[in-house]
Amino acid sequence: MELLLGEDWTVEPAGGTTGEAYIAWTGEQKLFLKRNSSPFLAVLSAEGIVPKLLWTKRLENGDVITAQRWVHGRELSASDMERSDVARLLSKIHSSSELLDMFKRIGNEPLTPSTMIENLNTRMLETGTSYSLFHEAIQYLVSSYQEVKAPSMVVCHCDINHNNWMINSHNELYLIDWDGATVADPAFDLGLLLYEYIPTDKWEAWLHHYGFPLTTNLKHRMHWYVVSHALDHALYYIHKGNEKQTLSWTEYLCQLLYGVKKE
Repeated sequence: MELLLGEDWTVEPAGGTTGEAYIAWTGEQKLFLKRNSSPFLAVLSAEGIVPKLLWTKRLENGDVITAQRWVHGRELSASDMERSDVARLLSKIHSSSELLDMFKRIGNEPLTPSTMIENLNTRMLETGTSYSLFHEAIQYLVSSYQEVKAPSMVVCHCDINHNNWMINSHNELYLIDWDGATVADPAFDLGLLLYEYIPTDKWEAWLHHYGFPLTTNLKHRMHWYVVSHALDHALYYIHKGNEKQTLSWTEYLCQLLYGVKKE
């Protein structure tokens, strides 16, 4: 990476799960570099959703390195997620026809409820789990999935954790880490965000800033996606052998289905 920039630059890993991100600096200049980042980073940059894309270079081995302007700011805290500008930026993302067109051009297949059920059933078989709660969750998803019809499919980030939201010193907000994004029901993102961060009595006010009313249909769709997400994570941590996280996600799944923790 130093050879790409020049000998005056210092490059260090930026952390993260993929190990493909780096911080580079020389003097007063500082860059965020990433190997093989999202192919629609340019569109995200142009719309002001991520920090400005400065350049893209292809290496001899075929890898693509992108450089973005370094953000002098901070990650949002969990309590920050109630901010109205979070709702407005997510609405901007979900409303972006440019992002949606880009996804269609690269052949992205929409993530539908039937596909999600199929994937979860496969994961159940792979883990070999016989835990009744998981089968009850699948039964709930199957029995109600035909009612989960999105009025439109949009580009969803799919990982709206507060650590992926950044705000700079000029109060400009960004949503980063787009590696898991896909086309789906906007209720996917909305459900994960509202259930995790926003008290139920504030959902309507938050959605007012997003630009959509809290309808019975939206409530139903959000709950469906949050249940599927919880089951997916429980199965993931079973596969990883992480008992603590498995228990945590299993208890959450039980709360979603029955309103209580399962002993």
